[in-house]
Amino acid sequence: MKRLMIPALAALGLSAFQAQAAGPGSGASQARVPASRAAPVQPAVPSGALRAGASSVRRDSGEVHPWWDGAVYRLDTAPGRVSDIILQAGETLISVATGDTARWVIGDTTSGAGAARRTHILVKPAGAGLRTNLVIATDRRVYRLDLASGGQAMTSIAWTYPRDELLALRRRSAALASAAPVAAGVAVDRLNFNYSIKGDSPSWRPLRAFDDGTQVFIEFPPAIAAGEAPPLFVIASSGKAELVNYRVRGHYYVVDRLFPVAELRLGEKRQQVVRIIRSDREDRHRRGRP
Repeated sequence: MKRLMIPALAALGLSAFQAQAAGPGSGASQARVPASRAAPVQPAVPSGALRAGASSVRRDSGEVHPWWDGAVYRLDTAPGRVSDIILQAGETLISVATGDTARWVIGDTTSGAGAARRTHILVKPAGAGLRTNLVIATDRRVYRLDLASGGQAMTSIAWTYPRDELLALRRRSAALASAAPVAAGVAVDRLNFNYSIKGDSPSWRPLRAFDDGTQVFIEFPPAIAAGEAPPLFVIASSGKAELVNYRVRGHYYVVDRLFPVAELRLGEKRQQVVRIIRSDREDRHRRGRP
């Protein structure tokens, strides 16, 4: 276990805390105290989280909680010991405020470098039987803690971030999906790009359409994944629009049949319509052929 001590806190000692305790009991914010080297701290059994919304994981004498917005986490401390509040890697500290600046010393330091750099908020009470709250604001979130002194101290408290992990998982899934082939067994030498795209110019307007003799591939801008996708209609020889089955592969529609004319339609009051026409069909119309 890494040994850590704050020279400024060590220099204060318990007698200095007692002198502070005789003064006013509360304040709006706390000046930071620098931190560096350490004296050994005996591990203690943590007491758990307060209204944390989920069970904690104990690691040695510290605790790890899932972070949820609005939750309040309990940190048990003891006189003569420093408890470490560990923020997320890469998170930037903006401010720290506590309800009692006279009987609690709050400092901060950092560990690591680059993307692994972490901020540590270090907490030490002046005596036993004290209670106050602590609010930590960063560039990503706000942490709210309930501080209590007396009994066994927690060496540290840290968090996991379920929402961040979910977003990262979605990004990885999207990257894998975009890297996957649109279709297997496509004969490149048989691809037919003789399709024209006409009509409105919405943000989802296709970039191109092509077929391999059995399937039609309609390519959209990558941004289509962030918005509403238009349904595809095939225009029959009678002029009637019919919904057609298709599969979505990344930012492609894959239609398991050929068609001469199709339309993408989106909206109700002012419908946006984009028409996809196979060029040989368009040429026949120009020559007056069916």
